[in-house]
Amino acid sequence: MTYTLQPAAESHAAIIRKMVTGAHLNPADLDWRHFIVAVTPEGGVIGCGQVKSHRDGSRELASMVVRRAYRKQGIARAIIERLLAENPPPLYLMCRSRLGPFYEKFGFRIITIDEMPRYFQRISKLAGLLGLLSRRGETLLVMKRE
Repeated sequence: MTYTLQPAAESHAAIIRKMVTGAHLNPADLDWRHFIVAVTPEGGVIGCGQVKSHRDGSRELASMVVRRAYRKQGIARAIIERLLAENPPPLYLMCRSRLGPFYEKFGFRIITIDEMPRYFQRISKLAGLLGLLSRRGETLLVMKRE
């Protein structure tokens, strides 16, 4: 699979939003200027990810999506590695519990609620109250890379 990684352009904003919402990820703070996109030679966006900042000063690896037809080809890994190279620690992320082992390969570790910045504490508590993932047998993990 041939693709290039590049900073997103304004013309990618709508496709980024569509990919993130289609993957049932948090659609808040989808500023295209924070994204890296994986693009085919024909110009199609096949993957994206960002690092976004929160009011409490924490930064989050977020909005990681690779189109289904292009998964298991190292595209997510390439996007993550690029974002990690451009954004020094500490970085946080939230993911479904089944994805924890994938992110551990990049140096992220699961943290307790006491270790979380305020933003992640609020989201973690809200997810627990709503039981958002428990119906699928999963939990929400908050992870940190130092």
